[in-house]
Amino acid sequence: MIDAADKQFTLQFDAGTLLLDGADRSFEAPPPFEWDDRVKRWRAQAIAYRQIVTELTRRKIAHEDKARQYIEFQFKAELTAEPRPYQEESIAAWKKAGRRGTVILPTGAGKTFVAQMAIEMVSRSTLVIVPTIDLMNQWYDLLLSSFNAEIGLIGGGYFERGAIVVTTYASAFRFMERMGGEFGFIIFDECHHLPSDVYRYAAEMAIAPFRLGLTATPERADGGEELLERLIGPIVYRKEAQHLAGEFLADYTTEKISVVLSPAERELYESERNIFRQFTREKGIYFGDPRGWQQFIMMSARSQEGRRAMQAYRESKRIALGNDAKVHVLEKLMQRHRRERLIVFTAENEMVYRISEQFLVPAITHETPIKERRMWLEAFNKGDVLTLVTSKVLNEGVNIPEASVAVVLSGSGSSREHIQRLGRILRKQPDKQAVLYEVITAQTAEENISQRRTDARQFQRDQALGDDWMQ
Repeated sequence: MIDAADKQFTLQFDAGTLLLDGADRSFEAPPPFEWDDRVKRWRAQAIAYRQIVTELTRRKIAHEDKARQYIEFQFKAELTAEPRPYQEESIAAWKKAGRRGTVILPTGAGKTFVAQMAIEMVSRSTLVIVPTIDLMNQWYDLLLSSFNAEIGLIGGGYFERGAIVVTTYASAFRFMERMGGEFGFIIFDECHHLPSDVYRYAAEMAIAPFRLGLTATPERADGGEELLERLIGPIVYRKEAQHLAGEFLADYTTEKISVVLSPAERELYESERNIFRQFTREKGIYFGDPRGWQQFIMMSARSQEGRRAMQAYRESKRIALGNDAKVHVLEKLMQRHRRERLIVFTAENEMVYRISEQFLVPAITHETPIKERRMWLEAFNKGDVLTLVTSKVLNEGVNIPEASVAVVLSGSGSSREHIQRLGRILRKQPDKQAVLYEVITAQTAEENISQRRTDARQFQRDQALGDDWMQ
């Protein structure tokens, strides 16, 4: 048996994990170390680094820390600005929690400024992880203008290290196995992406003792937000859009507009919906069960009857989400707000292209080339283009401060998606009054979808309007 008092151990970073050299199986290794028979050493996930070093120190176990490859820096922001009260409160709460945890602020509230203050405070090699290439480029430009430090990029064809590095979740997952010991501080932007089956490894394979999560909407449909506490730390601060509207964000209203199907559309909708309902009843499929949708997908692929049920589901959905009455409402709203910057959101690309062609406005989908997308966003911000129509790609990660009107013609039941769409129009501008319209088809399944996504606190001020609002 090894006497811990007589021997110095070595802590190593190894492919996203930690190894304790110099200790045999008889050594009482601190949790969460587990004995690895393949290499005859104690091994733990890299995320446990802070816990392990704290325990080794507490037990006065002499050790050489070779896992820590990050460096201390004196980061000083070159562009100094006065933080808003809630930004100071959030960073104070994060510091009190041991410089670990998640800050929840609405889009447009200055989450990146909170991150900038945290980078200055921690003064360690820093990694910023974001969901998209566009956001990676935005963060790179921001950090380059804010700090007199070498700023690196990993992703989008770049692999450049620096004192501060910006990368995507996909690239972090790919490379963390080899660079997980190089950062003392990690910022997870739009951290609601992190709990996915793949991206979470980016957090688990890094030793970073200091962590900050940023998001406007941590909640996930799969309940995965519960993992954020283990991966980043607890929620330390939260403010909703309505708490900041008027003073720090644009004041806003949300309005629901109900439309009705034409007699022909109603007849086809009910016919298709009945085919779908009959199949799910016969097969005992219950959509209140989290596995209900997956069960329907599997069973619909096993027979002609099932494939017809899936076709009926899609057709009824198409009628509810993309009917002529909605397009008529959109035309009226575009007339009402013809001098303002307006974004139209839909659930399906087919509807995006239909609106783009009918109203001669630019369409942005996942199929839009990056350069074309950037061109349209720049034209929108300059006022050369007043309306954009999109599906989901503008839900997050874009800077369009001039947008003041959002029209949601269709969407998912996710409150997070709905909050993100609201966030696109909340950037503070002089005398700006933002408005989000949600257009739903009465007496269809879309009413339930709308109810689910507007349960969030940001939407409790909705005004329900009928067809007569256009008269």
